[in-house]
Amino acid sequence: MTKLETLSAEQAAFYNENGYLVLENRIPIDIIQGLRDEIAKYIESARGLTRSNAEIDLEDTHTPEAPRVRRIKLPHTHNALMRDLMFSDHVLAPVRDLIGPDLRLHTTKLNMKSAGYGAAVEWHQDFAFYPHTNDDVLAVAVIIDDMEDENGPLQVFPGSHRAPIHDHHVDGVFAGAMDLAACGYDMKDAVPLKGPAGSISIHHGRIVHGSSLNRSDRDRRLLFYEMMAADAFPITGGLTKWNGLADYDDRILCGQGTLTPRVDSIGCRIPAPVPSDDFTLYEVQKRLKTRAFEVAK
Repeated sequence: MTKLETLSAEQAAFYNENGYLVLENRIPIDIIQGLRDEIAKYIESARGLTRSNAEIDLEDTHTPEAPRVRRIKLPHTHNALMRDLMFSDHVLAPVRDLIGPDLRLHTTKLNMKSAGYGAAVEWHQDFAFYPHTNDDVLAVAVIIDDMEDENGPLQVFPGSHRAPIHDHHVDGVFAGAMDLAACGYDMKDAVPLKGPAGSISIHHGRIVHGSSLNRSDRDRRLLFYEMMAADAFPITGGLTKWNGLADYDDRILCGQGTLTPRVDSIGCRIPAPVPSDDFTLYEVQKRLKTRAFEVAK
């Protein structure tokens, strides 16, 4: 058995069985404070905006006078602190313990759930958006604010990473979310991924997850680094951007790339056709006819 860098054998086994893991106090608090300071700059830059741009996705309730940001898009491309943290062992060491030494970036995002109105994210599986040849695919979430029940934590259904990829379509068009009850799940069985600021959560790309509206008086912000084993290659028809091998290998986070995909028989669904309007998770999920979570007002 390969020696683990940072996780215990029990933690690795828990992840394999349940599809998620929470590691408390993983990120030094000075880095967390730096992230908060950077977020404040993005919010200030949203002042005056009337629509989302390449870096900032606005809440539906945003106004130019009272800026409300629901997501910072691809922060590793325009924020040095968030890029440096992505390459650090704070983030990568536990991932290497779970899916091996050769890791490739899929994407990054910083989901904002500001106090009192932060948008909900409906139940879905990441793998429904970007199926790959194997499912050594996961997301690391850096917990920037203390995460408790009242401020909209990420919730998961333990073990659902071993279930099929469920239908995320509405009227034949990809909607980025699933009908929870129709797929056999009950909200009471969901587990919230809670922890103090500086913790990280890790969830498998196939696990069913979502999060409610933030109705508390505290922010709930998560910085996501989504990644996979380097031998997991995107399946045609998925939403992974493919600009050739050179670009793909530029996304190696550690270890080596390969020209030999590992192909497992795991089953998948293709997220097509996609709606022709603005394609963001929040926008496509508006196509749902029955929502599990409240909508911000």
